[in-house]
Amino acid sequence: MNASRAYPLYERLRQARPKPTTELRYLSPFELLVAVMLSAQSTDKKVNEATGPLFRAANTPRAMLALGEAQLKGHIKTIGLYNLKAANILKTCALLLERHDGVVPDDRDALERLPGVGRKTANVILNTAFGHPTIAVDTHIFRVANRTGLAPGETVQQVEAGLLAVTPDEFKRDAHHWLILHGRYICTARKPRCPACPIRDLCAYPDKSEPI
Repeated sequence: MNASRAYPLYERLRQARPKPTTELRYLSPFELLVAVMLSAQSTDKKVNEATGPLFRAANTPRAMLALGEAQLKGHIKTIGLYNLKAANILKTCALLLERHDGVVPDDRDALERLPGVGRKTANVILNTAFGHPTIAVDTHIFRVANRTGLAPGETVQQVEAGLLAVTPDEFKRDAHHWLILHGRYICTARKPRCPACPIRDLCAYPDKSEPI
């Protein structure tokens, strides 16, 4: 799909959700960073259930380190891979204090040097916390990009590059959220809700479910 064809697709997604945002709950870039790190192989609902009490106990790198590994694990033990995630969060907190005065950096390279932070997490932070026109590709976005024909690719990197190339500039700030929410609630993995889809006629998916 080229940019001219992508334009009406994004326009309809914007009409459906004029002010899209992440469903993770946070009050600062640091809280968002921790929440995104916890969200790998988990749901936003599970993460929010854990981070509510966690952030009341510790919402800065220094406070998180003071909380300690045992208490941190106690807060996040309902989340998959919590042992590894707790270790990475504490290492990240130490590096934030050591290298960035406790502030989450507005820089991709610096973010990706933090333990447990890869390109997808860095893209989420850059886009959601700092307003960069980046598009983080998760499983929902990968599916939507391929299924609709918006930006097909065999790898996450190919899909990200394709989305950045085809998405008109005016939509890049919110494209990540529109696509992830569309994949989460409409273009679902097992049974896409094609009759309720605002971009049904623009989608290349050959096996659309029929209207009820």
